[in-house]
Amino acid sequence: MVAINPSDIAIIIIVALVLFVGSSKIPELFRSMGRALGEFKKGRMEAEMEINQMQSQQSQPNVQQAQQRTTSAEDLEKQIKDLQNQLDQLKKQQGTK
Repeated sequence: MVAINPSDIAIIIIVALVLFVGSSKIPELFRSMGRALGEFKKGRMEAEMEINQMQSQQSQPNVQQAQQRTTSAEDLEKQIKDLQNQLDQLKKQQGTK
């Protein structure tokens, strides 16, 4: 039984490319393979960025909810002060009458 090494397979592929594609087309072939590989890497990076954004957005609602609770408490305090001021004004108006 004959064992085939990876280097033997590479040599066979190169010889087949020269025979079937021609020596003038090989640089174009490798150039297009390089572009395809670049596009693949670019797509993979974009997908990873989208996944990271989705994960960060899932953790942000908890922070936003806490901020809304704090804001709503502050709003309630302001509303109470406004109501107290209005009550004081009404008492002054009734006292002057």
